[in-house]
This record gives sequence, structure tokens and C-alpha cells, in this order.
Amino acid sequence: MTSRLPTAVWVGGYLLLVLAPLLALLLGPMPSGSGFWWDFSMALGFTAMAMMGVQFLLTARFPFANIGFGIDILYYFHRYLALMALAFIALHVLIISVRHPGAIGSLNPLDAPGHMTAGLAAFGLFVLLIATALWRKPLRLAYEQWRLLHIGMAAAALLLALVHIEGVGYYINAPLKHGLWHGYSLLWLLLVIYVRLIKPWQMRRKPYRVSAIEPERGDSWTMTLKPDGHPGLHFHPGQFAWLTLRASPWHIKEHPFSFSSSARLRGEVTFTIKALGDFTRTIKDTKIGERAYLDGPYGAFTIDRHPEAAGFVFIAGGVGVAPIISMLRTMADRGDRRPVSLFYGNKTWDDVIFREELELLKDRLNLRLIHILTDPPPGWTGESGIITPDILKRRLPADGQDYIYFLCGPKSMSATVQQELADLRVPARRIHFELFDMV
Repeated sequence: MTSRLPTAVWVGGYLLLVLAPLLALLLGPMPSGSGFWWDFSMALGFTAMAMMGVQFLLTARFPFANIGFGIDILYYFHRYLALMALAFIALHVLIISVRHPGAIGSLNPLDAPGHMTAGLAAFGLFVLLIATALWRKPLRLAYEQWRLLHIGMAAAALLLALVHIEGVGYYINAPLKHGLWHGYSLLWLLLVIYVRLIKPWQMRRKPYRVSAIEPERGDSWTMTLKPDGHPGLHFHPGQFAWLTLRASPWHIKEHPFSFSSSARLRGEVTFTIKALGDFTRTIKDTKIGERAYLDGPYGAFTIDRHPEAAGFVFIAGGVGVAPIISMLRTMADRGDRRPVSLFYGNKTWDDVIFREELELLKDRLNLRLIHILTDPPPGWTGESGIITPDILKRRLPADGQDYIYFLCGPKSMSATVQQELADLRVPARRIHFELFDMV
């Protein structure tokens, strides 16, 4: 989903941030070690600590994250790296427990040294942190409650881990090494200050007002926001932003939504939102004039990254059409006549969002529109069921392997269609997808 150079830069930068502290610990006088397994366990612990600290950077939403990767990809990267870091911590504890059980000491906080208790508490918090992230929905944790819990546990676990490293003092007894870890600790603190204090302050200075709430098909609503006292933001079609509504930007009540408006418009922006969860079900109750805040734009899911493309194939399911309608509207406003095919899956004909507008766009675009319904009405002559290899094989343009493909919809649909396109020998570098369930 990215070009090779930005990918290499990102991966190289990540490895540098994680491994540089570990390599720096090898400089200068070395403490008398206790054998390979002791030193290996220490290396695992320091590496895991650096990885956990860099996690704050991955979720800080810096604009340069759109270079090569979308924010959605970074969030998945964040998730899997957290699992890896936890595995390193578990191995660190396991090796010490097996090879040097006396180093752990008593598990009773009243008898154990404070820094050892801090280390074990940090390990426990990291386990809870990841468990609640992976199983938030089965645990029935509301999104806002989970975010507060996640941030609080992450900060507490990192602080306790630093207390543990400082108390043990092993490998950081030299001034240079000691300063390095203090510097890393300061970096993580500054990241938290930026994300939780400075960025909300920047958003607070550029509010928006709700100017329209319009019902759409498929139990969806389109919200229009107008900038209040500023010129607004510029985005690329297909990108998204975090929306804060009915709350201060310092409150952790933001939700990611794709822009559905044309990127050629200046000032107002629109989001088309389906009533699926606790927050989205309240969108219809939003009052005109309510204040809102945006953090964005983000994402690499956009036609603007492919100016050389001969044409495009869009494959959407339900409200996954939102970023795609933004791209179609933008192409129409730009007078872009490159060939476009839209495969749009829905349950019923009445669920088809933007049904009438899509027909009108056929007059402004070189657009082939293919609807697929799982529960078609009587007399339906279009495609039925789900998007299958047979439908794609019959309806894709003859030169479709030269096009760029964009997929957006439920995770199961996206995964199935990706495999179907691979079976049809569409090159993977031409397939791009929006991670529909990012949080």
C-alpha cells in the first residue's frame, strides 16, 4: 500500500529509535555480567521498554504519517508491535525467574524492594492494557471509557517501568547511559504533552459549526460542518479526520470518519455516518449550530496518490462508500474523465446510500455502476448475492489489471475481495483498502 522509499524510511526510523538505546548501553564501561541468559534477558527488557515508549509516537498523529503510510496502517502497526513488546517483557521475566530466581525476590510488596514491585506492576498493567485493547468489544467497554483507561494504564505502566529500570541501575550506571534514558523519558513525556494538551489547544482555536444534518438511505446521516472564524482545512479525496462533537477537544470523545464531500470545495466539509454504535446513533439528534472540532486530515486512501493511473475500480460495502463518493465528487468537479467502475454491495435497494446521486454522476464521469444486492426486490435484473470472483470477472474492464483498486467496507468483505482480486491476478501493489474497523 506504500511506495518502497517511505516504507524503508519508516521501518529504518523505527528500528533506530528502538535499537539506539540498546546499542548505546554497550558503550563505555560494562557491568560484570551474569552470563548469556542474564544479558539476553536485560536486552529483551530494554528493547521492550523502548518499543513501548515509541508506541506514543505511533499514535501521536503527526501529519508526516501520511508519507507512505496512512494513520490506519500505523494503528495496526501499533497494535502488533505492542504484542511483540509484551512478548519480550514476558520472556525477560521468565528468563530471570528460571535462571536467576533470587533476582526477582519476594512477590509481596511489603517485603520486596520498591523498584522490583514497580517492574512487576508495570508488567501486569501492560497485560491488562493489551487485553482490554484486543477484547474491548467482548468486554463491552464503551469507546470513550476504553480510551481513558488505555491512556491511563499506558502512562502508569511506562512510569512504573522507568522506576524499575532506575532502581535496578544495571547497565545505566554510567552518566552517558543514565542521561540517555532520562532523555528518552523526557521525549515520551513531551509526546504526551503534545497529544493531550497542545494538539487539543490547536483544535480549540479552529472550531466548526454544524450547518446541516440530512438523512440518507441505509440509516445514515450526512453532517455538514462550516469553519467558524478560520478558512477550514484542505484534504485529499478519500481521507478522514477525527471528529469531536458535544465536547471539548481536551475530552477524549473523538471518532474517525471519512470525508464524503468533494475536495474541491473550500470551507465546509461533510461526513456521512451510519448509525451503528452508541455515538453514531446520536448523529441524527445533532442540533444546527453545535460546535465541533476536527483533527485531520489523515490517510493514504486517495486517488491523489496515483496521478498516473489509467483508471480506477472502486469496491464498496454499505457506508464504506463515503470516502469513495468523495473521490467521485472530486473527479467530477475536476473534470477527470478517466474510466471508473464502482462495485457497490448492499443488503437491499433501499439501503443504497447516494443512490440517485450516483446515477447523476454517470453523466459527469466515465463511470460504470454495478450494484450487488443480497436481498434484491422482485424483478431485480442486476447482480445478486455478494461480490464474487464471477461477478468481478464478468464486470471488470478488459484492461482492469492496469487500474488502481480501492476497497472500503466491512473487514470480512474487504478480505474476501482482496483474495478474489489476487486470484484474478490483479497486482497487489494496485490494491488499496481502508481499514474499516480501525479502533
